[in-house]
Amino acid sequence: MNTVALDLILAADLRKGQVVHGMSGNREAYLPLDWGASASTEPVAFVRAIRPKFLYIADLDRIERTGSHDAAIRSCAELVERCYVDRGIRTPGEYLSGKNIVNVIGTETAGDDLSRYHAGFLSLDIKNGKVIPSGRRPVDMLVEADRLGFDGCIVLSLSAVGTRKGIEAEDVLRSLRSAYPGTLIYGGGVSTPGDLLLLAAAGFDGAIIATAVHQGTVPLAWVREGRICW
Repeated sequence: MNTVALDLILAADLRKGQVVHGMSGNREAYLPLDWGASASTEPVAFVRAIRPKFLYIADLDRIERTGSHDAAIRSCAELVERCYVDRGIRTPGEYLSGKNIVNVIGTETAGDDLSRYHAGFLSLDIKNGKVIPSGRRPVDMLVEADRLGFDGCIVLSLSAVGTRKGIEAEDVLRSLRSAYPGTLIYGGGVSTPGDLLLLAAAGFDGAIIATAVHQGTVPLAWVREGRICW
C-alpha cells in the first residue's frame, strides 16, 4: 500500500451534546450531522463508528461560552492517536488536560497577546482572507507565530468550512508554507483527493476534513489510516 505523508484529521463540531455539521462559520445554522458516516451524533459513539486515527474537535458551546463538552472530549481523545481540541481558550490557564489531547488556541478567542501561550497549536481563524478578529494577513501571522512558543499552526478557513468549495490556490498555499517552518495544518473547504495532494505537494503536514468524508468523496478508509493511501 502506498501512502502520502499528510495527516488526515477528521473534524467534529460539538453543540448541545451532539456532533453538528459546520457550514461557512454560520454557527447558529449548524444542524446535527445525522446523515454522515456515523449513525449516531453522540460524540463518543460518532468517533467509535468512524474510527479516525486523528481527530479535531471544536467545542462550539465553550467557544461561545454557553456550555462545555470536556468529559466527552476526553473520552473521544482516548479513542484516537491524537486529538486537536479548540474549546475557545482565552487564557493559558484554560488548557485541557487528558490523554492524546493537543490544545488549539484560536485567534478568535485568544486575545491580542499571543506570547502568553507556550504550548499547543495556534489556529489562524480566517474569514474573507483575513485572520479574525485582528484583520491581519495570514502570512504575517504565521511569521509572528514562528517566534512564539507554539507546537504548530492551523490555517483554518472558517468561510469555507462545510462548503466543499475547495482550497486556496497553489501559490497561496506555498506562501503560507514558506512563512512558517513548523508543523502546519490546513482546514476548510478540503473537498477532493486532489485538494489533499495539492496540500501535500505544497508541504503541509496535515489536513482537517469532514464533509467530503461524510459525502464519500474522500474514502473513509483514508481517515482511518490517517493518510492518503491506495
